[in-house]
Amino acid sequence: MRNILVLGGTRFFGKRLVERLLRDADTKVTILTRGLTEDGFGRSVNRLNVNRTDTKALAEAVGDTVWDVVYDNICYSPDEAAAASHIFANTAKRYILTSSLSVYDPRSEILREADFDPESYPLRLGPKDDYSYQEGKRLAETVLLRQTAFPVAAVRFPIVLGTDDYTKRLHFHIEHVQEGQPIGVPNPQALISFIRSDEAADFLYWLGFSPLTGPVNACSDGTLTIGNILSIIGQATGQQAEVQSETADKDRSPFGIRESWYMDTAKARKADFPFLKLAEWFPDLVLELVSERNASLGHRE
Repeated sequence: MRNILVLGGTRFFGKRLVERLLRDADTKVTILTRGLTEDGFGRSVNRLNVNRTDTKALAEAVGDTVWDVVYDNICYSPDEAAAASHIFANTAKRYILTSSLSVYDPRSEILREADFDPESYPLRLGPKDDYSYQEGKRLAETVLLRQTAFPVAAVRFPIVLGTDDYTKRLHFHIEHVQEGQPIGVPNPQALISFIRSDEAADFLYWLGFSPLTGPVNACSDGTLTIGNILSIIGQATGQQAEVQSETADKDRSPFGIRESWYMDTAKARKADFPFLKLAEWFPDLVLELVSERNASLGHRE
């Protein structure tokens, strides 16, 4: 029986990961959350309701249970990573940190794992509020990948999309196009990587069985420009996007980067993970979101 702990498993790709793990009869799944979000798993999972930033409470909650894999989807600071390094030093057989494309600075060239090296990055400690999202993830990687008590893989995901995306970044673009509102895009030709939420969950699941360690890029095959995205939305809605280089803050695209921001996945592909093709699933997702929005608007009317 495999014993799995998921820190953050009640929504989005974390919830999809738990669903995937529960399909295995020989797996016992425990989720650790603050207990604020209904997960719908019923008695199929064990629950530890605790704020992971409370180090003492976290240590007491996990106790001395041995975990075959710990998935950490909610680590945002070096302090949180340092606490985890100490708490799981004698109990984790493998640790999967959900990191981010954000550890890289945008640039015109494709980004490889070596382009941000946590092994040589200056280490600083501190809580989440002391750092930007980018810096918090960089330092969390630095802490966990330098400790030696258990093997760690740090998954660098790009923007994750899906019908279950609570951030609604793609929804933003669809709503603006349909409502004829301007969208601020400083560089419509900037290339960007994406991954679908179920694909992200499948990758995390696969990585739990893999011997890979260190940083690992994970994104769907291919890229889209912001201009491509708006064109696809235009085709799905029958309305053309009003693109402006500068707009009010509320109208700025969440994808509005000035330089390209996309990753190479050779490391994961060499280990035989089959990524989905972005060009195949993205238009279908847009159509589904447009259909959902149209149905919702029709219902309100």
